[in-house]
This record gives sequence, C-alpha cells and structure tokens, in this order.
Amino acid sequence: MRVTAEKKRETRRRIVACARNLFIEKGFEQTTTRDIAERAGIAAGTMFNYFPTKEALAMTIVDEALDEAGAEFETRLRGDESLDEALFAHVAVGLRHLAPHHGYVGQVLETALSQFSGGEACQQARQLRVDHLDTVAELISSRGAPAAVPPSAITMHLYWTLYLGVLSFWTADETPHREDTLVVLDQSMRLFVASLTPASKDGREVTDVAQDR
Repeated sequence: MRVTAEKKRETRRRIVACARNLFIEKGFEQTTTRDIAERAGIAAGTMFNYFPTKEALAMTIVDEALDEAGAEFETRLRGDESLDEALFAHVAVGLRHLAPHHGYVGQVLETALSQFSGGEACQQARQLRVDHLDTVAELISSRGAPAAVPPSAITMHLYWTLYLGVLSFWTADETPHREDTLVVLDQSMRLFVASLTPASKDGREVTDVAQDR
C-alpha cells in the first residue's frame, strides 16, 4: 500500500506529539526511541525514517516551541520599545514557550548548541541560532545606536554568549516562576545594549581604537 504525503505528515506529527509528552513525563534521557515508537503506534525502525536521532527529534520540538514564540513576539511588539526592552521581550517569550520542557531541554541544548557538536541536531541548532540572531539584528537596526548598525560579527557573538548564559541559568532556576532568570535576563540585555557604543577615554569608540593597532 502506497503511503501518501499526507499520511507521512500525519505520522510525523504523531511522533513529535508523542515524544513531546514522553520527554515531559519521563525526561529526555529516560525516554527511548522504542518508547516513542510504541506510543506513536509505529514500528521501532519507522521513526528513523523521520528523525535520524532522538536528539534531532528533541530539537524539532524546541524549534516548534520557539517558532510559536516568535509569532507571538511579532504580534506583541508595539514598535516603541527601547532596544533592551525589545530584546528582553524576545527572549522572555521564548522561555515561556519552552517552560513545559524545562525539565529536560537543558540536556538537549547543552549538546546541540555546543560549538563542537555534530550531526543532525547540531544542524538544526545552527539554524535556530541563525534565525534568532536575524531577529536580534533587525531589532538592533531599528532601535540600536548608529555605531551598532549593521551589527558586527563580534557584536552578535557577544549577544549569543549572553543568551546562552541566560538559557543555562534558566535550566537550573528553581524559583516558582523563574523570577531569578528574569533578573539575569534584564541585566544581560542591559549589559549588551550598553556595550554597543563603548567609548575610549578620548571619545573614540573602542572598535576604532582596535582597528588602529
């Protein structure tokens, strides 16, 4: 019997939904690919026709959560926010959508977002990074200091380092509503914005001084 494209999409959606529930119920490490296949009602080997690894499947769940967060952020953006307020909102809405996965997502991101990771999950993580930084660059361009437009590679690297620090803190935050993470996020975004136009003692920007050397 020929499997239609719609049937494949439905099977893929079912695998993702079942994996999402199992990761929340049992944790990422404790959930096996066989558990996922049984819950989804498919043969164990069939899952690998859709996802090469459990990590790739988990990254798909993270991607979907952040895609939903991105859509919400766009609808909530007023346009008159300061840069640090907009960056705070962008990250905060992402964390809110990741909240159901708080118990295990750190294990996934620690591996997938590592500079030394390989494989399909890492490719997905790289795309996640590109999409996230594209939004940040747009926010900087529309709200940032003139010296930061367009943002340099160093600027974006600094932002990503701060963002990963916030994610790492969030995964270990046990306050009732992750209040401590919001404090760290606020301070991190303020620090980042303050770094966009650093000036030396003679008034020239640090980046200009560095280029003179």
